[in-house]
Amino acid sequence: MSAPLARLLSPRFLLALVFLLFQLYLLVEPLQQEITLPVHIGLSLLAVFAWVPAGSQRWHRVIDGLLLAASAAVLAYYLIELPRLSDRMENVDDVLSVDLLFGSLLLLVLMEAVRRVVGWSLIWVIAAFVAYCFLGPWAPGWLSFQGFEFSLFIEIMTMASHGVLGVTTQTSVDFVWYFILFGVVYSATGGGQLFIDSALRLVGQRRGGAAKSGIVASAMFGTISGSAVANVVATGIFTIPLMKRTGYTAEEAGAHEATSSTGGQLMPPVMGVAAFVMAELLVVPYSRIALAGVIPAVAYYFALYMIVDLKAQRRGIGTLAASDLGSIGAIGPRAHMFASPLVLIAMLALDYSAPFAALVASGVALITCYFRRESRLSLTGWIDMIEETARQASQVAIPIIAIGIIIAVAIQSNLALKFSTQLISLSGGTLIGAMLMIILGCIVMGMGLPTVAAYIIGAILFVPAMTKLGVDTLAAHFFVMYYCVLSMITPPVALASYAAAGIAQADSMKTGWLAFKLSMVLFLIPFAFVFDPSLLWSGEPHWIALAFISVMAATHAWAVMLEGFLRRPLGILLRLVFGGFALAVLFSPTGTLAWGIAAAGLAITHLTLWAKSR
Repeated sequence: MSAPLARLLSPRFLLALVFLLFQLYLLVEPLQQEITLPVHIGLSLLAVFAWVPAGSQRWHRVIDGLLLAASAAVLAYYLIELPRLSDRMENVDDVLSVDLLFGSLLLLVLMEAVRRVVGWSLIWVIAAFVAYCFLGPWAPGWLSFQGFEFSLFIEIMTMASHGVLGVTTQTSVDFVWYFILFGVVYSATGGGQLFIDSALRLVGQRRGGAAKSGIVASAMFGTISGSAVANVVATGIFTIPLMKRTGYTAEEAGAHEATSSTGGQLMPPVMGVAAFVMAELLVVPYSRIALAGVIPAVAYYFALYMIVDLKAQRRGIGTLAASDLGSIGAIGPRAHMFASPLVLIAMLALDYSAPFAALVASGVALITCYFRRESRLSLTGWIDMIEETARQASQVAIPIIAIGIIIAVAIQSNLALKFSTQLISLSGGTLIGAMLMIILGCIVMGMGLPTVAAYIIGAILFVPAMTKLGVDTLAAHFFVMYYCVLSMITPPVALASYAAAGIAQADSMKTGWLAFKLSMVLFLIPFAFVFDPSLLWSGEPHWIALAFISVMAATHAWAVMLEGFLRRPLGILLRLVFGGFALAVLFSPTGTLAWGIAAAGLAITHLTLWAKSR
């Protein structure tokens, strides 16, 4: 039997194929949630245990076999008990012994899957919330509540439209899976490499081109991948060696790549998993979230580009020679491969459903890859692509399914409302004070949690406080998500920085601190869209355009202040002037008198300095 044929008959491929066919069927014939969600959970559990084994020893294989059997048993329970579970009334009908048994089994198996995918950090957070369920009556002060009985806990977490059958699992079913499919298909057909090559061709020979190519490549790759670590791995293997060769230290190269790749979670149209959850929490089309994310993402990458440019001017490093680009293939013959992401963007703009748009874009990628011999998929390539989709989708699904437990506890115990009241009280009732505390909370949470987990907890605990203080709901959610994204490069636990340090063969902690220092140019951007929601594409087009121009100018001024260089080294006074005007522009709503004075001052300062430097 040939190797491809053997793989076609392998259990892993058959599982991946069933997962693919199930998700595709849902687009044609939607099923009731009582079927859809348990099947998605069951297939995700099976895939995780199939692709992430406990180890290579015999007893490891026994454990994996038991977990696979337990996952299949849980799935069978939901399918067999479907008529009763569909008709039962929450908090009225009895919770049977079989419900307690399989509900407990599901939660235990799910926790092991979470441990294998993201480690112990999320396990401990979930454990703390679960403990709160039962210890609520003994919690001090405002944390106290009546607590849950075990049967009620199992009902809420595994039988009702909360917990693991709640909004996060629905997000994985409705959105995340299809965009992971698109990212895998586009990368498998050569799209990811096209982005990297295009970035090198576009900016490689500019001043600081080695680092700038990493920024552009990460921004482009972010349109199809919402994972910072995946972005680091995909682009860093090309850009980090180039940066090291053109004068950057290993730690600097890793820090630049980590910071650039982290922004991929903010880059439409795919963004990160947190953006799909945001759409579900706000009950708005995903296209609205993607549109709102355009200016914050552009501001993120513009800020990085400016700081890299200023550093390159000051130090005279980072420019690639023509010989460094000699091995890059021509872009023209591969230009047709840009069709797939362009189709995705166009369909989202035309208000097609997000999963349908992702599916069509995947189909376009599969068709266009056959235009050239070099990009055509072989049978092995098809098998790899289908298996990779199941692997990635399950490893993203499992953590966000588990986060449903946290959401259920926070809502059912009224913790979310009480926490927001306490946060407002601690901040003295001031918006700036609350925002600073929320930034700290997001970064601390994000140090040990996946971005989506940190965002969901932040959305539950922090967003209500911001909206009570008058912040637009969408802006509050983006504010929380932005800083949870930045936690990926914030030491002491900075997953994107550590991944980049591994590629660069650099000290991971030094790389993390350099990435954090580099990210200082990004930290003020969320304040701008909190004080001016037009930056999230709300309002008249001319105000949106004016707000966009002003935030770009202020971001550049902030970069100048941080770097202390603009055509020549700047003294402390000029740096403070640039920083002051940048803060005033960012913190003032577009069109107000304060904004006008600050914008005029910034323009005059810049023009005066430019004239003197000629």
